[in-house]
Amino acid sequence: MSGQTSDANAKSDKINIFKIGSLWCFKYFFGDREIFMGLADYYNRDKYRFELKNVGERNKVMKYLEEKGFETTLIEDTSEYTVKIDRFKKYAPILKNSVDSEERGNDKVFIMKDLASVEEAIAKGAEKVEGES
Repeated sequence: MSGQTSDANAKSDKINIFKIGSLWCFKYFFGDREIFMGLADYYNRDKYRFELKNVGERNKVMKYLEEKGFETTLIEDTSEYTVKIDRFKKYAPILKNSVDSEERGNDKVFIMKDLASVEEAIAKGAEKVEGES
């Protein structure tokens, strides 16, 4: 895998926090149980994501993550991260790296957790959603 790069400065992991409806959401697998437990109150087990209900919670979590060495990015326009696939095709591998999903007509639409996941989804048969997100 290409997880190793020559960029020695890429020390901190990046987490995108998306504005989805009235929530701020992100998906990340924390290998460190202590960090996960510090955020457990915000974890939605049904959707496998962290949900922040307001700007206060969002700012508190961002500060916590930055103190733990993460780089956070707020994303309000999700269009660059949105892909779709026919809802009758296999989409489990795409769902795994999505922050949100919904059905629109015959399509399953996903907001992916990062741009690498968008590219991976496209490689697995999804296509970018044009226009509104």
